Amino acid sequence: MQKLCQSCGMPLSDELAGTEQDGSKSADYCLYCYRDGNFTADLTMEEMINSCIPFMTQAHPELLPAKARAMMNAVLPGLKRWKK
Repeated sequence: MQKLCQSCGMPLSDELAGTEQDGSKSADYCLYCYRDGNFTADLTMEEMINSCIPFMTQAHPELLPAKARAMMNAVLPGLKRWKK
């Protein structure tokens, strides 16, 4: 199963891993969401979805914004950062 960033849901590889305070790679978060042991932005889940839609549709031109939003609305609530 593909590992996902536990903040934005992007597929997570070692190259895209964020960093912990000690400089080690984060096992949970990507470099866009997490750096030096902290989240790079203080966002609500809705703000995260809105900020990610343009990147998703650029990476996947066949993906309409409404479909990207639906996918993120289905995935993000189950991720570590957003779980209640």
